[in-house]
Amino acid sequence: MSLINAAIAATRFGLGARPGEITGSAANPRNSLLRQIRPEGGPTLSGAPSSREAGLTFLAYREDIDRIQSQGDPDPDAAAQRARDRLRAVQHSHLDARTALAVNTPDGFAERWVRFWSNHFSVSADGPEMSVLAPTLEAEAVRPNAFASFEQLALASILHPAMLAYLDNKASIGPNSPLGRQSGRGLNENLAREVLELHTLGPQGGYRQADVEAFARALTGWTIGSPRLHDSRAWGQALFDSRLHERGAQTILGVRYPDTGGEQARAVIRDLARSGGTARRLSEKLAHHFLSDAPSPDQIDHIDRAWRQSDGDLAEVAAALLHAPGAFDTAFTQFKSPEAFLISALRALDVAPPRGQRLLGAFAAVGQIPFSAPSPEGWPDDEASWADPDAIKKRLEFSNTLARQTARGVPPLQRAETALGERLSAETGLAVRRADSEVQGLTLLLMSPDFLRR
Repeated sequence: MSLINAAIAATRFGLGARPGEITGSAANPRNSLLRQIRPEGGPTLSGAPSSREAGLTFLAYREDIDRIQSQGDPDPDAAAQRARDRLRAVQHSHLDARTALAVNTPDGFAERWVRFWSNHFSVSADGPEMSVLAPTLEAEAVRPNAFASFEQLALASILHPAMLAYLDNKASIGPNSPLGRQSGRGLNENLAREVLELHTLGPQGGYRQADVEAFARALTGWTIGSPRLHDSRAWGQALFDSRLHERGAQTILGVRYPDTGGEQARAVIRDLARSGGTARRLSEKLAHHFLSDAPSPDQIDHIDRAWRQSDGDLAEVAAALLHAPGAFDTAFTQFKSPEAFLISALRALDVAPPRGQRLLGAFAAVGQIPFSAPSPEGWPDDEASWADPDAIKKRLEFSNTLARQTARGVPPLQRAETALGERLSAETGLAVRRADSEVQGLTLLLMSPDFLRR
């Protein structure tokens, strides 16, 4: 290994180098990444509300809004704003804690790994309920299971209250279930379809509409505890309610699953998670995210082989990724997403992130607010999606603002050397050194091809 490999470890596989990170791992850069693969999971988030707390906050919000609308209030606008502010406080606490962790963690690869899987099981903060629930899936399902089996991660993520709410399974009722016959309501196929299409097999996975419908029937009963149906101890939590479940065996992709209540859907998820099609598709997705926008067959095969041999043990898969052919090649072609750019800029300049609405505004300024992906597919992971002229203009404006706020007498070239190490090109080094001011030098660093790519 060498200093260039230490720079690759911090920038291609991590979140960007903090001062001292590259030199600190120079002795064995790959081992510095491998040691972050721990059975207890990814870096833990502290101080953010749980999904139950978020769910109860939403229920209280809904009660407040219902009261304001039905009973009136001397100042209804102000009362409604106070209710919204309580939701916003939960949302901000997650975003603050998550961003501070990313900016300060020494375990950049483990955090990148968490964020990859969080985006894979994407849920979006769309509407009052999801604004508080969405961040909790990453904290509760992804982080503790990031290096467990994919089967375990999939079960935790798919049956998490945020996913049940986002993809409407909490409102899916078996037409012939006890409550289905009373209410006249029926199936919602969203979760079943997205598990097959996005979370496991993929659109070429060989399933048919009949498989989607059967899986949707198996998933009925998985819902979120509510005041209307459940004891207060269950409010805001994922649970299985047999009164909503469609009775009977279901056949999915040729496999017959007997009616075992809540275990029926879990059995389907387990089989999908352990399928060869899922292994291949997600091996390709990992190679695309970490190695190249156009990964080679050898790279995909290497990860896929480790996946199959370990039966989806994500610790083994992560280690295989780090040993993949070309993992430490010196061609830096991948373009950072706006969020990755913002985090790496804060790490490079060694500054604390803003908090609350200011942090939300910073993410909005670069064009990517966490937990607001436009679809269940999550955020795109390619240069074409993030490198249009308007997006580049946003990064330039953010870089200049950040440089003005953080310039404090440290030579920009020194910043460049600690942020990029031997990845720093002669062209970028010369431009930064010749800058008219520290602010200009820092802006040139952050907008350089060396920094924008990994």
